[in-house]
Amino acid sequence: MSEPRPKFAVLGAGSIGCHLGGSLAAAGADVTLIGRPAAMDVLRDKGLTLSDSLRPPRHLPPGRPAVATTPDAATEADYVLVTVKTAATEAAARELAAHLKPGAVVVSFQNGLHNAATLRAALPAARVLAAMVPYNVLQSEPGTVHQGMPGTLMVEDAPEAATLIRACTAAGLAIEARSDIAEVQHAKLLMNLNNAINALSGLPLRTQLAQRPYRLCLAMCHQEALAAYRAAGIRPARLGPTPAWLTPHVLRLPDALFRTVAASTLRIDAHARSSMWEDLQRGRPTEIDTLQGEIVALAARHALQAPANSRLVTLVKEAEAAHAGAAKNWTAHELLAELQTAPRS
Repeated sequence: MSEPRPKFAVLGAGSIGCHLGGSLAAAGADVTLIGRPAAMDVLRDKGLTLSDSLRPPRHLPPGRPAVATTPDAATEADYVLVTVKTAATEAAARELAAHLKPGAVVVSFQNGLHNAATLRAALPAARVLAAMVPYNVLQSEPGTVHQGMPGTLMVEDAPEAATLIRACTAAGLAIEARSDIAEVQHAKLLMNLNNAINALSGLPLRTQLAQRPYRLCLAMCHQEALAAYRAAGIRPARLGPTPAWLTPHVLRLPDALFRTVAASTLRIDAHARSSMWEDLQRGRPTEIDTLQGEIVALAARHALQAPANSRLVTLVKEAEAAHAGAAKNWTAHELLAELQTAPRS
């Protein structure tokens, strides 16, 4: 006898949530997207379109997947994929607590290091798994989400992950179980340190990374982060062709050599941008406190300083305070000079 078809709910159905839930639904999974009323109204009206650079867009008509705006829509879900911003995790977990059915598995597909722990504290009866999305997904227009680069999802290695892995695989989503999920999350944090630089540049990721002064900004952030990791005894997982300790050196290479050495890094859709850029364009709070802010806090706990990361926190918060889409676009040389002269406390 085949096992019953699992039901999925996605709590926080923004770009990542619609990408994951939409992909599962396109493969026939039972999925409910739970998100902001305005965003769900678009999906009710026009459906959901999934796009990437490797195949034609896939359109899911209204009603597939189902959409909702409140956590009670997760009542029957066997798996709840949490994709809310980090700042909303605790509140989302409290709201979800009253609606989870016994045995439900909650999976955190979020940026940051502590979301799974926050969910576990608020949902003691649930099995909570940490997971990671390594690639860029943006809303290119209302009702359309675009995956800008390839990559493999990673989820905490546990028996409860098996059904999710099978469903993702059937949906064409590359995914693997990892026994070192904490180290994976620390490696993803290093990758995400470019989000702020990209957002402040106003440029597509590929264009931004092709300019050495922007990469020098990122190298400074990585150097500070790696120093804090060493002090804390953290060894980030190796997620790509370059080990973490070598990344700052690769970032500092001249443009022509970087294009050769880091060809896979530049294999990004020409229009892909960071989710932080999208947040600033839409006038939404960013996750800067759980990215650069996490490095600043970790460094401080070990009597170290992280002036470049600290300055980026300030610049992004200033950009948040501007009207949507009106933040200053920093040129590569302007931003590099700003970080090079960032004061040490």
